[in-house]
Amino acid sequence: MTATPQTTREVVDAFFARFAAGDLTGLLDLFADRVDFLVPGAPNVPWTGARSGREQIAEFFAVLGTALTPAQEFTIDATIVEDGHAVVTGRSRFCVLSTGRSFLNEFALHFTVADGRIVGYRMHEDSHAISAAFAA
Repeated sequence: MTATPQTTREVVDAFFARFAAGDLTGLLDLFADRVDFLVPGAPNVPWTGARSGREQIAEFFAVLGTALTPAQEFTIDATIVEDGHAVVTGRSRFCVLSTGRSFLNEFALHFTVADGRIVGYRMHEDSHAISAAFAA
């Protein structure tokens, strides 16, 4: 059995490990019951917007799985942790299933962690490149 992550760094590392493994149940276990969750972006990108509960967060990850191919590239460049905050920078490349268009996404993801759970999630991504990949 995997130990329950407690520190901010452990929670963030577990998030990416579970995301990479496609472990949605394990991923959702890392979130608090209520989360300040926001992915700003263009309205034609189906996962953008605000969410708060685990059910809405589950829908977010489900949309990623139905809209995109598995990652063609996923690299974490840096993880910076201070107290209950972590910022992760990196890049990813996916293909939009409905258009066949790929996009390179340079991102910064800000996590807020309290009591071993994610209570804040802010994804800052290349919304222009992603929106263009979704355009028909």
